[in-house]
Amino acid sequence: MKRSEHTIPDPSALTAWRKSSYSGGSSGSCLEVNDAARPTHVPVRDSKTPAGPAIVFSASAWTAFVAALH
Repeated sequence: MKRSEHTIPDPSALTAWRKSSYSGGSSGSCLEVNDAARPTHVPVRDSKTPAGPAIVFSASAWTAFVAALH
């Protein structure tokens, strides 16, 4: 699979982040996605460091990743 991700140095300026439903309550393992940011790209960040960086995947790569988890 070809790598097509990029990074956003400070993703805290983006709104509409949502935490993964699989993130633990007090365990600190919190992944957040911003799939409302752009229909063609999906930024992903660690909620413990909201100022970044975030990795940006193409929408198709993110969809394939999520489908592989099910």
